[in-house]
Amino acid sequence: MSPLDPDRRTLDLVALGDSFTEGVGDPYPPEDAGAAVRYRGWADRFAEHLAARVPELRYANLAVRGKLMRQIVEDQLPRAVELAPDLVTLSAGGNDLLRPGGDPDRLARVLEGAVRRLRATGADVVLFTGVNFSAGFMRLRIGTFARYYLNIRAIADRHGCYLVDQWSMDALTDPRAWDADRLHMSPEGHRRLAAKVAEAVGAPVGGGHEAWPPAPPPDRRAARRADVRWAREHLVPWLGRRLTGRSSGDGVTAKRPELEPLPATGRAGAPQGEGGGRERADRAG
Repeated sequence: MSPLDPDRRTLDLVALGDSFTEGVGDPYPPEDAGAAVRYRGWADRFAEHLAARVPELRYANLAVRGKLMRQIVEDQLPRAVELAPDLVTLSAGGNDLLRPGGDPDRLARVLEGAVRRLRATGADVVLFTGVNFSAGFMRLRIGTFARYYLNIRAIADRHGCYLVDQWSMDALTDPRAWDADRLHMSPEGHRRLAAKVAEAVGAPVGGGHEAWPPAPPPDRRAARRADVRWAREHLVPWLGRRLTGRSSGDGVTAKRPELEPLPATGRAGAPQGEGGGRERADRAG
């Protein structure tokens, strides 16, 4: 893929996906006590990086937490095609693979169909592998995820897409890159990924690769207490939603449904729809 033209004056960017792209784990500072949570995330940060280079950048983010591949393709993809952007970021399938029976090859076929539709409009597309988890509950499914990521690499190669290789990002294997729910990135994780995405499209911004400062010595008792708290506050609610057919995205709408310039302050977030202010324990999946 050729890098983005550094001299271009206009660019329309659309982001598609689930909580990863919505920005869960990276909230903006609250404007008012009790106000709905407004998430920033790597996609908003990436748009801000591009806005510093492209005078007339417009950005839409259609991602909604908890969405499955089918929902992203049926609900978000047609809107993205209608907006006719120059650049689309697409990350989907993670929630499907966390569910029993998630088939990485079937998901890859659906993803490739979506990529074909986007490329047919003339848009450039950014795809993502996931992180190489070697610890935590995610490692139990790492083989399934790895097969999906290999498919994504092949799709990117066949259709001339930009590829953001999170698998190679050692910085994202540090616990400090992850939020308290251990499923969504922390603000620092989102910041580092935004720099990686900018680098992938040929618009490097610097930073994102620096080593983490030394971590304090491990405290096993504190770690066990943290595990218990995580299970109570995050794992149990997540399992409850799976068993009852609910989603953290129920009642949540896209935070930037239209292509619009970024605010002068650089804050790309917008108020959530109903449900946007859910408690942090009710966010995952």
